[in-house]
Amino acid sequence: MKKNDLVRVEITDQIQTGEGVGKAEGFPLFIKNAVIGDVITARVTRINKSYGYGRLEELIRPSAFRVSPPCEAFPKCGGCQIMSMSYEGQLAFKRKKVEEALRRIGGFENLQVEPVLGMQEPLRYRNKAQYPVGTDAEGRPAAGFYAGRSHRIIPMDDCVLSPALFGQITKAVLEWMRENRISAYDEETGEGIVRHIFIRRGGKTGQTAVCLIVNSRKLPAQKALTEKLSAFPEITGISYSVNREKTNVIMTQKAVTVYGKPYIEDEINGVTYRISPNSFFQVNPLQTDVLYEKALEAAGLTGTETVWDVYCGIGSISLQLAKKAKKVYGVEIVTEAIEDARENARINGLDNTEFFCGKAEEVLPKLYEQRKIKADVIVVDPPRKGCEKAVLDTISAMSPERIVYVSCDPATLARDLKYLAGQGWTPVLVQPVDMFPMTVHIENVCCLVRR
Repeated sequence: MKKNDLVRVEITDQIQTGEGVGKAEGFPLFIKNAVIGDVITARVTRINKSYGYGRLEELIRPSAFRVSPPCEAFPKCGGCQIMSMSYEGQLAFKRKKVEEALRRIGGFENLQVEPVLGMQEPLRYRNKAQYPVGTDAEGRPAAGFYAGRSHRIIPMDDCVLSPALFGQITKAVLEWMRENRISAYDEETGEGIVRHIFIRRGGKTGQTAVCLIVNSRKLPAQKALTEKLSAFPEITGISYSVNREKTNVIMTQKAVTVYGKPYIEDEINGVTYRISPNSFFQVNPLQTDVLYEKALEAAGLTGTETVWDVYCGIGSISLQLAKKAKKVYGVEIVTEAIEDARENARINGLDNTEFFCGKAEEVLPKLYEQRKIKADVIVVDPPRKGCEKAVLDTISAMSPERIVYVSCDPATLARDLKYLAGQGWTPVLVQPVDMFPMTVHIENVCCLVRR
């Protein structure tokens, strides 16, 4: 077998990143957009010593899990990886992904993973989108999403994971750019003005904020932009954030408001939140209700507990906990998020909370040593990279009754659970919640108790 050969392959498995796996002449091939159960013709694109890669050329016999993707940009756009798989198949794939990570990385051979909690309607669920801006083939401003594993923009008028309103707003921004001769940013030269269009919407309130990330000290033609966007009754705030660095980080500075409010408001399980552009908030409001309910169940609060919420963001989980706990402490590195958390506690009348700004791996050990703050329950919701070792060590030293670990990455979850297991903790619940239909990503709530 060599590069460019056409081979017949039956897809017998799918790996965690979504590629189908099958053998041709006994040789394993990884094939993007192939679904387990497919029989296909593939073109060999790369050969390594023990495996290779292929490109799907012809579908000979489709899998029972294969469906017609609801988006014309699939698979060119890199945002969705498994859109050609039925939703039932997606949920089964994600449960298996969690099971394999826990077994392979964590060493948990018999840990039960609950069935994935999915959505009734797995489209139009996102409350946030970040559209990179560039130019199309004719040199006009264009926005969309990056192609897989590249920074090549696939222009897109309407992403089926986001509200149709987002596409309408994006079109209006591009019109404003053309009408006012405002250039798109060029990553290669570092020139041009508009880098990203950032849109966030309240799932329950409908409040919508637009933020432009610009490669200039100020936002040009502000009046023209506000006149165009304020025509949308849903838009409650317009802002810009300056980013003049050659970096993949989208928003590097605090946003400057030019119209309306510097935040939006949303509500989850009876708690109201103010959300600034730079603050983290779950992207799927319907499933966030489910996720936080499961986290609260796992915490098992009775009203007498002291709780730590590590990586607390705007207090999204902290305030849910505060309704049922005696005292809740939160720690988060983003200053804007901590400001939001304190304001959110005030808005909801939850004065049994205290928030600290800084790195969790520095703040948590320091407060434990200096103030002897302990906890009956500790909740962690870390970024994709998981928890720092200093955080896990301090959590274990505090010896709470339960640890509730909310994770967006099964691999780092498995790694951290293995470390905690070595310190005497036993995971007793792993509940996946599908926050990201059509993608390979999966959120989990895990509860651990002292062995």
